[in-house]
Amino acid sequence: MAQGHPASDQASTTPRPAPSPAHAAAAAAERARASVPQREEMTGAQSLIRSLEAAGVDTVFGIPGGAILPAYDPLMDSTQLRHILVRHEQGAGHAAQGYAQTSGKVGVCMATSGPGATNLVTPIADANMDSIPLVAITGQVGASFIGTDAFQEADIVGITMPVSKHNFLVTDPADIPRVVAEAFHIARTGRPGPVLVDVAKSALQSRTVFEWPTDLHLPGYHPVTKPHSKQIREAAKLLATARRPVLYVGGGAIRSGAADVLRKLVDLSGAPVVTTLMARGAVPDSHPQNLGMPGMHGTVPAVAALQRADLVVSLGARFDDRVTGKLSSFAPGAAIIHADIDPAEIGKNRAVDVPIVGDLRETISELVPALADEHAKNGLPDLAGWWATIDDWRETYPLGYAPTADGLLSPQHVIQTLGEMAGPEAVYVAGVGQHQMWAAQFIRYERPAAWLNSGGLGTMGYSIPAAMGAKVGDPDREVWAIDGDGCFQMTNQELATCTINDIPIKVALINNSSLGMVRQWQTLFYDERYSNTDLHTGHGTARVPDFVKLADAYGCVGLRVEHASDVEATIKKAREINDQPVLIDFNVSRDAMVWPMVAAGVSNDDIQYAQGISPAWDRED
Repeated sequence: MAQGHPASDQASTTPRPAPSPAHAAAAAAERARASVPQREEMTGAQSLIRSLEAAGVDTVFGIPGGAILPAYDPLMDSTQLRHILVRHEQGAGHAAQGYAQTSGKVGVCMATSGPGATNLVTPIADANMDSIPLVAITGQVGASFIGTDAFQEADIVGITMPVSKHNFLVTDPADIPRVVAEAFHIARTGRPGPVLVDVAKSALQSRTVFEWPTDLHLPGYHPVTKPHSKQIREAAKLLATARRPVLYVGGGAIRSGAADVLRKLVDLSGAPVVTTLMARGAVPDSHPQNLGMPGMHGTVPAVAALQRADLVVSLGARFDDRVTGKLSSFAPGAAIIHADIDPAEIGKNRAVDVPIVGDLRETISELVPALADEHAKNGLPDLAGWWATIDDWRETYPLGYAPTADGLLSPQHVIQTLGEMAGPEAVYVAGVGQHQMWAAQFIRYERPAAWLNSGGLGTMGYSIPAAMGAKVGDPDREVWAIDGDGCFQMTNQELATCTINDIPIKVALINNSSLGMVRQWQTLFYDERYSNTDLHTGHGTARVPDFVKLADAYGCVGLRVEHASDVEATIKKAREINDQPVLIDFNVSRDAMVWPMVAAGVSNDDIQYAQGISPAWDRED
């Protein structure tokens, strides 16, 4: 093994990997397409439902309304499709996202025209930022009314064009099967993403001949999946000779199903690896080369390693500002290898020395034997000095937290205890804010699809409906929504959906009675002027609302924890309840902050380990 390499034995050759979940779903869809009866007369609405069945769909999250109502009648007769009636269209979209991530299939949501469709814009934009395969079906006013400002008309195709991978407007019922087939193909291939299918009510009501396509013709859509062999060889040479390499792993490793082959590359290279917010679990946290999460609230070793690296190998990541900090000062001495399925991401934010366009699973599968060949020819790199430096950072700046000054619960303690008790086989779905960062930091992720969150868009209200979808997509797993009291109040009505549809998610409500992350910034950058961040949800007798009573009203079990001595027992009680949703209202300190932290727009060199404490490392080579 490489000198100074702390990982397990390497292999000189790599067998061809098994198909990823996305590839397996695509193959299943192709088989379903081949088995569908051809040419049958029916309404456009019946054709839409038949098309969803032919695409392999088993679950749809949605709400009926006037323009989509014709489709809801034949939906009632389907024995294949389970429709889950949500309480808000945003909930349908986020539920479809959660379902997609745990099931490996394309998530599907459905809404009516106008406000129904526009309520889907946020989850569509969220799925687009985080590369989630999603098909959103919306009703539209009749074709003759389009453009007349008819009741509940909205140009949802125009509205979603900037935030979707692709979209369609269907006015001819004969086009429905082809469009649906194309939508699912586009959503799951290449860089996954959301596709909108807007169907005019007149097309749903008209008679047509259903004909499921046996072949798809998409001129101009040919995503590159196989990487160029020359670029693979160049990347292998750089990685084999670097003295301070870092593997910078992004969400593409999860989306492509590359975790198994990625582990082989990590072991073989001997290089430290960092996993972004969207890639937690792509490499097990227990792996000795995993430095944790980089970026604004990343670990000091992860941030410092990127800053001191002489080579950064970006795998399915996009040099997001939350990772790079001040871009001009990010990894100043590093050569860059950037592998991504989306050519538009390569070189977009950071100049690249070796660009590799292709499916990440295929890219890594070819990079592993190429790197082994380089090792055979030139010997193993000496990384002992690099690891000595990194291990010093690890020892000096471990993740941790201080006791709360006000004596209230420590949110970090709550989340860490939850992770230890529920374990790595559970699914954790976070909202956005402080609780999201603590969940990313203090829970150990050992497998892909164990961690779901809104990374790119940062959508408050994501957690509850996404957890609901995640539980439907993988019903045998324990699913925890880790939410803040601010996020929770945006979509908590979906607990009613969970109760009625027997979806027993569990909610860990990190209730600091504040918009926590905003309050943290007000503490640090606005002289403790807490403008409009007090939510009045806890820390006293006035609880508006009382979350335990709210849980009871929704048919859930509501529990409250105010003392550290009750944390474990209450989590244990919640874990034993599996026939209805459970909510635990953890009343935590509002003064707890997320550390480490790199302030927005500041160089990663200026990371603070805690308030007023910056690491004192030698930033020169």
